[in-house]
Amino acid sequence: MAELTESAIRKVLETVTDPATGGNVVASGLLGGIAIRGGHVAITLDVDPARGTALEPLRQACEQAVRAMAGVLSATAVMTAERAAAPPPAPAGHSHGHNHGQGAKTTGGGGRIDVHGVKHIIAVASGKGGVGKSTTAVNLALGLVANGISTGLLDADIYGPSMPRMLGVTEKPESADGKQLKPIERYGLRTMSIGYIVNEDTPMIWRGPMVSSALEQMLRDVQWGELDVLVVDMPPGTGDAQLTLAQRVALAGAVIVSTPQDIALVDARKGLNMFRKVAVPVLGIVENMSYFLCPKCGERAEIFGHGGAREEAEKLGVPFLGEVPLHLDIRTTSDSGHPIVVAQPDSPHSQVYKNIAGRVWKQLSANQRGARKAPTIVVR
Repeated sequence: MAELTESAIRKVLETVTDPATGGNVVASGLLGGIAIRGGHVAITLDVDPARGTALEPLRQACEQAVRAMAGVLSATAVMTAERAAAPPPAPAGHSHGHNHGQGAKTTGGGGRIDVHGVKHIIAVASGKGGVGKSTTAVNLALGLVANGISTGLLDADIYGPSMPRMLGVTEKPESADGKQLKPIERYGLRTMSIGYIVNEDTPMIWRGPMVSSALEQMLRDVQWGELDVLVVDMPPGTGDAQLTLAQRVALAGAVIVSTPQDIALVDARKGLNMFRKVAVPVLGIVENMSYFLCPKCGERAEIFGHGGAREEAEKLGVPFLGEVPLHLDIRTTSDSGHPIVVAQPDSPHSQVYKNIAGRVWKQLSANQRGARKAPTIVVR
């Protein structure tokens, strides 16, 4: 079998015609980039925002043309609204909404993404990096599994995906129909990450629209199946990925992760307020690295202070979900691909995560937020 190359894909795309110009996709300058990994092909089309909706058939034609190539397991084309005519037109409110299978669909209301079979989607977020958000997200998801709750985990950090290393995933996702990817299962979790498709040392030099499109497709074009909860590990901050998820997905709630010191709490407050502004319930705050436990003597030291997140939760009127210590075992088990909830299920640290998971599930069950309408963002 001939090797699948970028030049071969480009040649195939030269057979796809842009209806507006009569030229092919490549000659018209619409082709933004091509990425290949193990038979999975991703294509970006740089389009004028005003043509977004009109070019949906062209996007589908590109996928179909590449999908028909020998050696292609799946083909995904995304449109990025980065080209504008002069003078720049007002954005036409277009949507990237398109359906590649029976697992999910987009509906009206600004291109809402419905992930069928998933009862609750929750975001694990932080206002800044370095607070242990991904470690918390993974162990929270595993804590839900330990409590008998069917759970999935989506790594939404496009620029710095952590799940491949934290879950020990080295294989690539497969596609039975060339349209949807099968999630990779680990420790009872159904998982997906851009890191499963792109090499670990490959930088993701993507602008905002590409990040949003990738996040949408990992929600829509993955066969998540029937799940009680889908945990989404968000990138730090309050940028495109967070707004895409908050505006276009019916989130059941958000969990905010912070460390005890004041500077982290300031950023955590920003993240919390962002979710509140878009009408996403805040399920509570987790204080990570709450205190240090010496692995040799067991002595406790409050390196970053202590109790700041609990006080912040009380001040803001949201639940405090629990304190997670700074402990060597939590770090080493995550780095080894065997998170502590599965590596040391009976340890006190694992019990902390299981308790947090239980509190989150209790709120989800009580709130019945699975059918909450996706909000409209209003900037005042």
